Amino acid sequence: MSIYSPVAGLAQMPLDTIPPSHETAMKVVNRRRGEKAQPVAEGADSKPVSGPKAGRMNWILSSTMESVGTVEAAAEKLAMEAGLSEEECFHVTMAVREAAVNAVMHGNEYNPDKHLTVTFENNGDALVFIIADQGKDLDPETLPDPLAPENLLRGTGRGIFLIRSFMDEVHFRQLHPGTELTLVKRLEPAGEKH
Repeated sequence: MSIYSPVAGLAQMPLDTIPPSHETAMKVVNRRRGEKAQPVAEGADSKPVSGPKAGRMNWILSSTMESVGTVEAAAEKLAMEAGLSEEECFHVTMAVREAAVNAVMHGNEYNPDKHLTVTFENNGDALVFIIADQGKDLDPETLPDPLAPENLLRGTGRGIFLIRSFMDEVHFRQLHPGTELTLVKRLEPAGEKH
């Protein structure tokens, strides 16, 4: 069985490589430097991406907002390393954050006995972010339309809408129990960037 701790992996990165806009995530990394590694499924590639080349990262995280901060910082780092524009990095980071928040808050309902399984991959053609919870299944077709007049003033309910707006592909898979959300942001070849 391979073991990888995303917190230990992030803790080994120089702190200036984690964007300063995520000071909260940096604090989480500092607090957790001594945390024990979490197991990752056998056969999973646990080598983190370093630089713009292809690679994969895997995590199993607790259902906390601190974990969301860790996921968010890692997503922004991966997007930056892939050469996305500042605006694209912001969109990818926000979409991944929304997916992680939904998994913690709505899927696992902050249950400390339930975890998030997170996989990030730069496959050279796209950035792929997979976030799975162990909570109740989610049918995205049953979500209210956030643009409907009766929902415009609601303080919640826009996460999936934002995710779909910011990413090139969004896929839901029922895990029974739990939901897996796959977000894809295609990468433009270097010669085609605008």
